[in-house]
Amino acid sequence: MSDQPSTPPPAPVRPRFGRVALSTSLLGAMFLMATSAIGPGFITQTTTFTAQLGAAFAFAILVSILVDIAVQLNVWRVIGVSNMRAQDLANKVLPGAGHLLAVLIVFGGLVFNVGNIAGTGLGLDAMIGLDPRIGAVVSAAIGVVILASNKLGLALDRVLVVLGVLMIGLTLYVAVISGPPVGEALRQSVMPEAASGDLFLATITIIGGTVGGYITYAGAHRLIERGKGGRENISAITQTSVTGIIITGVMRVVLFLAILGVVAGGADIMQAANPSAEAFYQAAGEVGMRLFGMIMWAAAVSSVIGASYTSISFITTFSPWLERHKGKLVTAFIGISLVIFLVSGQAPNTLLVLAGALNGVILPVGLGLLLWVAWRRSATLLDGYRYPRWLLIVGVLAWALTVYMAVNSLGGIAALWQ
Repeated sequence: MSDQPSTPPPAPVRPRFGRVALSTSLLGAMFLMATSAIGPGFITQTTTFTAQLGAAFAFAILVSILVDIAVQLNVWRVIGVSNMRAQDLANKVLPGAGHLLAVLIVFGGLVFNVGNIAGTGLGLDAMIGLDPRIGAVVSAAIGVVILASNKLGLALDRVLVVLGVLMIGLTLYVAVISGPPVGEALRQSVMPEAASGDLFLATITIIGGTVGGYITYAGAHRLIERGKGGRENISAITQTSVTGIIITGVMRVVLFLAILGVVAGGADIMQAANPSAEAFYQAAGEVGMRLFGMIMWAAAVSSVIGASYTSISFITTFSPWLERHKGKLVTAFIGISLVIFLVSGQAPNTLLVLAGALNGVILPVGLGLLLWVAWRRSATLLDGYRYPRWLLIVGVLAWALTVYMAVNSLGGIAALWQ
């Protein structure tokens, strides 16, 4: 036997993304944000605007992706480098602001989670003919099982990746079958023919649906919880935040093309009770309807997970008791959403309007506080990190647009008093 020490086995090769090793935690954070955005509302908005604007909606999608990247780059970098959740940073900038932000996030997340729960029931109904109420109960139970235990953190990350890939793959299949005018969509992505006012409304609506409310914080808080924050992880934080938006954008584009192929063929899907389901039926018959059910269920249940996880993450740092009982809080959050759906059959319209308006306010308030940290408090809250000026300028421009969106969203609150 040789006296020489044996050669240690080589370190396992980890998959890489760009210059960053892509861990399950990073994938999970990326897909948590993306699948949180891709919910029943996402599908409905994309269908409606595609039917109204046709190929010109491609322009709104392109602009929204660019704005979403500007917002998310700033939000994730400040939260990631500081290694603190948004509500804790907000309280350090302005005492009490974090608590207010948490209240707005939890309220909006709860109301929209009722819509997500409803979406799971509709998805299972379209997929296998299961009663929507029974489907909602089953889906809520699945969400609780995935979220309630800290031991299932790795499973959460993997489930979200699977659901995200499933949605994109199935929708891509329908897009190919529907035969959309891809060349026309590419041309109008830079030279749109629709009225500018209609395009602007579509753009700000889908921006709010992608990075509004709790959604933009979902993956960032997940990174902190999984120990991926701090200056040493800036590259991973940056690439993960941008890729999360790109994944959402890819799903938006693929869904847009699937609907566009049907609309361009002359089908009037907006006369149907469920225009999105009708588009899939027109494209692929009964198979298309089943695929729509699978996509709707995957989108809805992943949004239940995202809304519940992120909403509870906004309150658990306020006391050790809340942190210890995080699993119970998640269960209660999903349970309350389910009860509201079972009692009312849908999210109450008044609450939906109010929550949507408040979500429009959350984005500029939260983004503004985080930009203030980057501009004036980097020495103390970002560990002396020199925040890129170009990124700060891009963030301020995006913030100005979100302020405009917030002012318009307040009309929803005014409407409640009429």
